[in-house]
Amino acid sequence: MRVLAVDYGRKRCGVAVTDVLKIAANSLPVVPTAQLLPFLIDYCGREPVERIIVGEPRTVRGEESDSMRYIRPFLGQLRKALPEIPVEMVDERFTSVIAHREMIAAGFKKSDRRRKGLADEMSAVLILTTWLESN
Repeated sequence: MRVLAVDYGRKRCGVAVTDVLKIAANSLPVVPTAQLLPFLIDYCGREPVERIIVGEPRTVRGEESDSMRYIRPFLGQLRKALPEIPVEMVDERFTSVIAHREMIAAGFKKSDRRRKGLADEMSAVLILTTWLESN
């Protein structure tokens, strides 16, 4: 079974998934936030998903970020729509910064780095990789 991760954003969400052996995390296409829940329901209907990991935004001090007020309602909807799949949260502090640094290190052109969805994709992969490494 796969593990799926979400980097939740107000406009769009990065999504990543493991292979069936849970060795590597791969990005899926960025999903507009308004379409995220139907996307996840459809995906989980087609692929066996063991659990869903959602990035938990925290401040530098480790306190809950203001973004949680947007994420909490989504978590409730997700748990109601897919009650058989456990949902966990993983600290996502600095994933966007790390994603941008990784793009630079990988030699992405400035025009590619400006493509907004790319950082979201990479952030979802980082969230999932963090979960994989801790489990």
